[in-house]
Amino acid sequence: MSEEILINVTPRETRVGVVENGMLQEVHVERASRRGYVGNVYKGRVQRVMPGMQAVFVEIGLERAAFLHASDIVRPPAAEGAESNGNGHIPSISELVHEGQEIVVQVVKDPISTKGARLSAHLSIPSRYLVLLPYARTLGISTRIEDEVERQRLKDVLTPLIGDDVPGSSRLGYIVRTNAEGQSAEALAFDVAYLTKVWRVVQENIAKSKVGERVYEELSLPLRSLRDMLNDDIEKVRVDSRETFEQVTKFVHKFMPQLDDRIEHYDGERPIFDLYGVEDEMQRALRKEVPLKSGGYLIVDQTEAMTTIDVNTGAYLGTRNLEETVYRTNLEAAQAAARQLRLRNLGGIIIIDFIDMNDEEHKRQVLRMLNKGLARDHAKTTVYPLSALGLVEMTRKRTTESLARQLCEPCATCNGRRVLKPAETVTYEIFREITRAVRQFNAEKLLVMANPLVVNRILEEESGAVAELEEFISKST
Repeated sequence: MSEEILINVTPRETRVGVVENGMLQEVHVERASRRGYVGNVYKGRVQRVMPGMQAVFVEIGLERAAFLHASDIVRPPAAEGAESNGNGHIPSISELVHEGQEIVVQVVKDPISTKGARLSAHLSIPSRYLVLLPYARTLGISTRIEDEVERQRLKDVLTPLIGDDVPGSSRLGYIVRTNAEGQSAEALAFDVAYLTKVWRVVQENIAKSKVGERVYEELSLPLRSLRDMLNDDIEKVRVDSRETFEQVTKFVHKFMPQLDDRIEHYDGERPIFDLYGVEDEMQRALRKEVPLKSGGYLIVDQTEAMTTIDVNTGAYLGTRNLEETVYRTNLEAAQAAARQLRLRNLGGIIIIDFIDMNDEEHKRQVLRMLNKGLARDHAKTTVYPLSALGLVEMTRKRTTESLARQLCEPCATCNGRRVLKPAETVTYEIFREITRAVRQFNAEKLLVMANPLVVNRILEEESGAVAELEEFISKST
């Protein structure tokens, strides 16, 4: 399978696309105006205790107070004996924290819609092959590493590195990531040393920081993407910004030097996201209807509570009988649904309404196809069996907003029944179109004609970005 990572950088927006066999499978967007918070660690203060919800609101310096549940609170050693009482019991939230208490927390879910960020006091700091769990004192192995011999080898290599074989040692906890499979002892030792240094800096920051200040910041989108996704299966990483290319090159050389030759600066005339039709695929991912090659289609409907995917045969009539037509449509729909979940970054509760099937083997094959499509998804998914109504209930871990909610907003005219691109999204599309035009035509000056809301944003809120763009393209707008 051919895989590439494409990194597109403009003055106020960075986008990363994952392409498999020439088809876009995953896309991530990060804007300078509202960069995500997931992974960041803050010194916070308990603002409000809610015994009925077993949770508290914590002030961490964001626009809205963040949410922290009792199960996500790390208790000091003196309280650890009361943590479970042997039966998983969680003490009352009032026993764990009190209003005004300072607490170090990590963002595990960005603010979504009207909800504040979701927090955990179980800190975790990832590196290339490991995840540091400073309060856990455990060594875990990713369940995706299935080879028992390899699992044991990793334990044997890491045990002396993290001090687990030293009686009375107060070592830090670690989880071995899937990327660690087959890696050398030297590479793992490098990660242990790196994470130990990072944790030492975090502890120093905690000691000197005030409430609401960040004590650890997650990597930027390009570096984070390479840390989590770059492996031997990735043939190329193409970056269209010289500055970002240099950052990426240094990062890869330091943490994964064996993949140095995979990094490439893209300076072609065509915009990098025009390769493989990525730009068009992103636009299609904002629509409700997803056409299938057979003539059938999916309807993807995202709501506050859940996402539903409805499967329809459409114009597909099949070649044999109704049962065969339904089966073929459902097989194709299962594969397409798995891709759309990843592409659109849909999370939470998901219901897929397959067309009713009578044959039990057909049902098993459709479910198998869905799970096969989800196997390459980096987000954790849980799929339940087909119900009597032909519904598949599943969950997909969500840490950030979906693609549609990042790029669009509810229509004010129809009370949110549809979504529209806001002035911000249109502004960045115009910036990209300007760059495209400059590369194609040798124009002395460019004139932009747009909706007054968009023009006002460009002239006011984005005036700094316009100046950066003019310097970038060596033209005036």
